[in-house]
Amino acid sequence: MSNASQLIEWRRELHTWPELSGQEFATTARLRGWLQASGIRLLDYPLETGLVAEIGSGETVIALRADIDALPIHEASGVRFHSRHPGVMHACGHDLHSAVMLGAALQLNDQADQLPGRVRILFQPAEEIARGARQFIEAGVLDEVQAIFGMHNEPSLPVGTFATRSGAFYANTDKFIIRVTGKGAHAAYPEQGVDSIVTASQIIQALQGLTSRSFSALDSLVLSITRIDGGKSWNVLPGGVEFGGTARTHDLQLRAELEQRVRTLVEHFAEANGAQATLSWHPGPPVLINDAHWATFSSDVAQQAGYRVQSAELHLLGEDFAFYLQQVPGAFVSIGSASDFGLHHASFTPDEALIAPAADYFARLARQALQHLNARCRDAILN
Repeated sequence: MSNASQLIEWRRELHTWPELSGQEFATTARLRGWLQASGIRLLDYPLETGLVAEIGSGETVIALRADIDALPIHEASGVRFHSRHPGVMHACGHDLHSAVMLGAALQLNDQADQLPGRVRILFQPAEEIARGARQFIEAGVLDEVQAIFGMHNEPSLPVGTFATRSGAFYANTDKFIIRVTGKGAHAAYPEQGVDSIVTASQIIQALQGLTSRSFSALDSLVLSITRIDGGKSWNVLPGGVEFGGTARTHDLQLRAELEQRVRTLVEHFAEANGAQATLSWHPGPPVLINDAHWATFSSDVAQQAGYRVQSAELHLLGEDFAFYLQQVPGAFVSIGSASDFGLHHASFTPDEALIAPAADYFARLARQALQHLNARCRDAILN
């Protein structure tokens, strides 16, 4: 079996048996078994799920990262290797990412004696709930690491296309919950209560006006209400309403300002209606900021590898790889997967043809990054 066929087989096994964030026990066991059977050493960190492999020797260390968790989505892709866990699906392509980094590990291990340093490969859990990267960092997986690289498949790009950018790339992704407390009453006598539904509706309308009228149209900013819950009967005004959503931007100052403006708006509208309201703001991953040097370096290597290289657009999606880039420089890149359906869709069907070339690319990137770091160190000593 060729390496390409092996990687597709592994990807399909991961796809068939997906596991949710923090529950990737069987996934971790599969990855461990494949890596150990290939003679790749594993590092010992205090991790419940996920694992870290390392290849090579020396003081220079770079890291590659794959995410391994799935989503609470019932699969409707129609592929024969569909999920056997009802309501759970690899609808974001983390099975692909894992197969890519397994392939890179196999190649690098074949050349371990010639590697000018060590390559640490992170198979990280819980990306979808933005906990996995922080768990890995707390466990010490970035110790000694001088640069880190990761990828996401991009359904809107053809296979063979590569994209990244320097600076801000993916957005910070915050979650908020607003609870409005009024006074319940019979629907025939609304004056005897405090209408929490009307108050919540006014807040929601004002929030949409806030983003479109209080911030520049040139700012990358979106605020979306994604759920609302209030009332159980057709003839009773409920005593309370809860709704929530997400806010996203690429600017940390704008992020802080938006939270404060939302808090003020919620309080004032509730007070004007005689109700009470609370805002719970839950920060998600920060804006992902690629190091300019490593973004250019990654693109240059992609060009050498035969990819059609282009500049990536700003994403308003979130990505917990951002936490790694707060600790060490590196770059996150997009690789085309040509799916008719987008990420987090029940019919997401990425093209597996991306796997083998991407594995080749990351093995090449790792080797050249180690060489580059060593050369930079020699130049610093000589100067």
